[in-house]
Amino acid sequence: MSDQSIEEMSFEDAMRALEEVVGKLERGDVALEESIALYERGAVLKKHCETKLKAAEEKVAAITLGSDGAATGTTPVEGL
Repeated sequence: MSDQSIEEMSFEDAMRALEEVVGKLERGDVALEESIALYERGAVLKKHCETKLKAAEEKVAAITLGSDGAATGTTPVEGL
């Protein structure tokens, strides 16, 4: 596991870490206590990924298009 805090991770880094956690849990070759810790980390990573993805979706949705179909800028989304 990375020393980087989850809050500092990019979406891509968090997804890789989550995939690693899931892989270890699926193999089932870890002790019970480690499985619990991995599951807890996985839950936090999942929430972080969902938050990052939601923020990106809101930014994309806020892009305004001109009459020629070209992006003319973005509209700030409340709460971002």
